[in-house]
Amino acid sequence: MKRKKTKGFTLVEIMIVVAIIGILIAIAVPGFLRARENSRGRACQENLQKIDGAKEQWALENRLSNASTVPSGWLDDVDICGPNGYIKRTPNCPSGGSYTPNNIGTDPTCSIGTSNSPFTAHTLPN
Repeated sequence: MKRKKTKGFTLVEIMIVVAIIGILIAIAVPGFLRARENSRGRACQENLQKIDGAKEQWALENRLSNASTVPSGWLDDVDICGPNGYIKRTPNCPSGGSYTPNNIGTDPTCSIGTSNSPFTAHTLPN
């Protein structure tokens, strides 16, 4: 008795392909997540540098010295963070943190800070 040759894949072949795809995904996803979080940390650092530069420029133009206090809501002021201000738009932390400009001569901070270790910290680099 002759068996008919059928076209197509057997269940074992399909299972092997699915297993290989699963292994590739298991290898790729953690790397993608790590790269995404490091990118968010670097973007936050850039925002902190922009805030620091704008704060220092604002202090120079208003003749303020180091340790002078920055008014609360400084980042929400349209004259500071607006089309004609020191920063074009109010920066937002990509990870959902909030920024505090701090006093003149002191680095601004993000509420996330170093709590997302081992990824890039949300602080100004030294």
